[in-house]
Amino acid sequence: MTSAVELADYCNLLLGVERFTDYCPNGLQVEGDRPLRRLVTGVSASQRLIDAAIEAEADALLVHHGFFWKSEAAPLTGLKGRRIATLMRAGLSLLAYHLPLDAHPELGNNRQLADLLGLRQARPGSGADDLLWCGELVEPLPGAALASHIARLLEREPLHIAVRTRPLSRIAWCTGAAQGAIERAAALGVDAYLSGEISEPTVHLARELGIDYLALGHHASERYGVQALGAHLAASFGLEHRYIEIDNPV
Repeated sequence: MTSAVELADYCNLLLGVERFTDYCPNGLQVEGDRPLRRLVTGVSASQRLIDAAIEAEADALLVHHGFFWKSEAAPLTGLKGRRIATLMRAGLSLLAYHLPLDAHPELGNNRQLADLLGLRQARPGSGADDLLWCGELVEPLPGAALASHIARLLEREPLHIAVRTRPLSRIAWCTGAAQGAIERAAALGVDAYLSGEISEPTVHLARELGIDYLALGHHASERYGVQALGAHLAASFGLEHRYIEIDNPV
């Protein structure tokens, strides 16, 4: 039987955790008290996901968004205290991987999004751990057609800031709250930039930079890395794996 510590040690090495300066601790965040047979994955460690993992009789829960963010208060009180108490009463381990899971060349959110959308020659913009990726569409598409393609695959309508009148070909993307990278994306010479979230200045920047911008939804853009990692761990350690979707329109 595999322990939570053994699973975390494997993931830490696989994802190269030590290379990243992150906003939260990556790895084992809450250690349960039993060996692992069933693994549940999900995007964010909300109470609903924790309750669903317990109902599924999971021994470990692996998420992209865990706890202990730099902006959070430290005491385990209130909402965070209730979540962690629920985990500990159930003996359920919690593992979380943030930036290392965005960046991984095969299992990461950026790679998995590229594969889902059929983007070719997908690669980091500069350097192996760059969170900004770029690639090409199989064939050029008008912006509205690209938005429809994304909506069909993500089952969520993206917010599309249409700028270019010509078909789009070269695409840059970064999952999650990465709207601030739009200027760096434009510097790569792309026709469009995709991220999870949008801010008020993003609209003006897209228009002035001359590129289309599509906000896919933070949650919708980051559902796929945890699923790929969960499937990999299940195959490597002989675990049962189940992804649980907790809907989030943001």
